[in-house]
Amino acid sequence: MSDSSLTVRLAPSVGEFDAAEWNALGGYRNPFVSHEFLSAMEDSGSVGEGTGWDPAPIVVTDAQGRLRAALPSYAKGHSQGEYVFDHSWADAWHRAGGRYYPKLQIAAPFTPASGPRLLLSEPALAPHLLKGAETVCQQNGLSSAHATFIEEDQVALFEDAGWLIRNDIQFHWLNRDYASFDDFLGELASRKRKNLRKERAAAQDGLRIERLSGGDIKPHHWDAFWIFYQDTGARKWGTPYLTRAAFDLLGERMGDRIVLILAFDGEEPIAGALNFIGREALYGRYWGCTRDVKFLHFELCYYQAIDIAIELGLPRVEAGAQGGHKLARGYEPVKTWSAHWIADPGFRAAVADFLERERAGVASDQLFLGDRTPFRKAGED
Repeated sequence: MSDSSLTVRLAPSVGEFDAAEWNALGGYRNPFVSHEFLSAMEDSGSVGEGTGWDPAPIVVTDAQGRLRAALPSYAKGHSQGEYVFDHSWADAWHRAGGRYYPKLQIAAPFTPASGPRLLLSEPALAPHLLKGAETVCQQNGLSSAHATFIEEDQVALFEDAGWLIRNDIQFHWLNRDYASFDDFLGELASRKRKNLRKERAAAQDGLRIERLSGGDIKPHHWDAFWIFYQDTGARKWGTPYLTRAAFDLLGERMGDRIVLILAFDGEEPIAGALNFIGREALYGRYWGCTRDVKFLHFELCYYQAIDIAIELGLPRVEAGAQGGHKLARGYEPVKTWSAHWIADPGFRAAVADFLERERAGVASDQLFLGDRTPFRKAGED
């Protein structure tokens, strides 16, 4: 295909595209870049006017108007809901007399889960998308473009285009062909194994735990989970990112890729955790409760997720951002990746220097944390 037959343009929304055409670029594999997820964010008002997340997908179409590549991107008026923190960059640029916002964010909104950010029918189209993102920034006076939680296989595509690469650490559970949760526990040191069993027993004592997917998730389940989500969101972010309508739309459009885990005391739901199923991972996203039960957070968010991943044969569990407490529960430190394009050459040089120094610290942290997993060391029971 010749470059002259391609058009790179800025579109007003993901929702304007055919779902099957969009998903063929990566949405069938990863739930958070699917048409269903991204359009649910738009249609529910979770992104759009008044949110600071204005949809701005950049797409490549061929001479017949067919979608060949896409960037799920947003014009951002702040740095909330991203989980890759650039507040210090914004402050530094403002002190230097620059204007950091708006910026272009290439991401799945409110979702610190790795996945494709360059949605491609063929790798050769990556430079067209990235040049398109740079052009959008230059033509609209945006300070920068940021692609967050890029899957590792795409990092080189951003590097080849001259974008700056940043690392961080998350804790993922890795499935080493375990047949059961007990099989996984067998890989842990004896004391850690006993601790996890005690935590699960204490969390489940007197409660009923249900897993719901697809049509089994009813409006009253979402009503209960909305209460849980609001409580957690208010404590973490001040204002929950998703609207109530978002959960209904997610259930309607991709319920078969959702596992909603609820804990009941009798008939009363008291806690819940929301998971999304991808081809390569189970993604834990939101959790909340109306009653504090010891270890219930670990049970719903981490241990149940391990059970599900083993049952589905998924290679890993990604349980969200931060959380060093995941380490003791068998979740291991892994690198995450982001890529950044900075318009101003002087500011870019300063950010590049910062990232070089930050990388050394991240690598050191990963080694330190890797030595402190609960898995058996040589000579241990």
